[in-house]
Amino acid sequence: MRYISTRGQAPAVGFADAVLGGLAPDGGLYVPEAWPQIPVERIRGFLGEPYPDVAATVIAAFAGDEIERDALAEMCREAYATFNHAAVVPLVQLTSDAFLAELFHGPSLAFKDVAMQLLARLYDHLLGAQGRTQTILCATSGDTGGAAVEAFRGRRNVKVVALFPEGRISEVQRRFMTTTDDDNIACVSVDGTFDDCQAIVKQAFADPVLRQAVDLSGVNSINFARIAAQAVYYFTTAVALGAPERAVSFCVPSGNFGDAFAGYVAHRMGLPIKRIVAATNPNDILARAFEDGRYARGEVTPTIAPAMDIQSASNFERLYFEAVRRDPVETARAFQHFGQAGAIDVPPQALAAMRELFRGVSVSEDEIRRTMLSTLNETGELIDPHTAVGVAALRKVPDLEAPVVVLSTAHPAKFPQDVAEATGVTPALPRGSVSLAKRAERYDRLPADADSIKAYVRAFAER
Repeated sequence: MRYISTRGQAPAVGFADAVLGGLAPDGGLYVPEAWPQIPVERIRGFLGEPYPDVAATVIAAFAGDEIERDALAEMCREAYATFNHAAVVPLVQLTSDAFLAELFHGPSLAFKDVAMQLLARLYDHLLGAQGRTQTILCATSGDTGGAAVEAFRGRRNVKVVALFPEGRISEVQRRFMTTTDDDNIACVSVDGTFDDCQAIVKQAFADPVLRQAVDLSGVNSINFARIAAQAVYYFTTAVALGAPERAVSFCVPSGNFGDAFAGYVAHRMGLPIKRIVAATNPNDILARAFEDGRYARGEVTPTIAPAMDIQSASNFERLYFEAVRRDPVETARAFQHFGQAGAIDVPPQALAAMRELFRGVSVSEDEIRRTMLSTLNETGELIDPHTAVGVAALRKVPDLEAPVVVLSTAHPAKFPQDVAEATGVTPALPRGSVSLAKRAERYDRLPADADSIKAYVRAFAER
């Protein structure tokens, strides 16, 4: 299995180099040279299989012969043993034809754990085999940083620098990052938005001197291994609801578009998916792109669903590449223009291709609050604001064919104040996380300046 850049100016690489590299040298994102297929009979056989076994099958399709199957299976077992639910991603029924897939049973109580716990073990395995040490730089809108810190803390071959926007994530989200005392972790509060943090990460990767000096890598959803790992729960949930004999639809709370794009990946691998609804909060760049064909950056509006306060969704480039029939010249042109002007008009043929699978829906803050309350009253389920975006979107798209799965991306206790204000119920942290509020925090503050942060990363890596 070889991986190519969406912008076409980087050499094809193997799975290990795609994982450890994160972003391609030409600024593009890695995708498989050809989409691997899982036969219908094998998909049908996922029913009743333990989650780690399904994960090993799906990831093996992307790793090829670069990782021995037994080693990969052991990594999957170790990764998902950290979850506090035996099913890893259990389904909860909301109505006769709608379900929640609970993705928050991992160590940091967010869906990012599903991929990050496995990614950390992949890094250990691949770096150990090559005798390398890497520095991971990640930007987080709330949950990626906590999941990365939980997964990589204390690991010998990796240092992590996590950037988060000052004052734009919840206290619980912040504490999952900043309360670790492991020497290989550094957290930075950036005076700016998540989009500022993400832009700085991309500038760091575009700096060949820094990249070589610290052996830079990334674990945001720009890393294809994250996307591959997230595709697994599309298979397990769909099969539990009757796939491959019938297609399943998904409503996905969407910010950086990695979670929704993972559904596209599962679909390309052979899983019958009828529709994927990319549900956004008022930061609706994705919803607007799918509805009117204009992918245009706006001002970031702070909301009670902060992990989705994004106006530049990195993984949209991967979908654009596929929709323009894998034309790297057009993709490079479009996203270089987006970087400069902040807008792309999706070509009509490409937009039609996207709409074969995707819909976009935007949800207001009032709708988020009302949905948290109505979901509790009608089903007894207490959901967080991000999950509420998905449930609200489901209600705004009445023509979705059943069954429909809403991806529940975070535990409500990560947003206790907002959930309590909307529902009158204060969610409790799971037992393993109750000490979070008592731990001392450790992080630095820096301006939203690429040069300052690149200097910080280099100093930390060389410490």
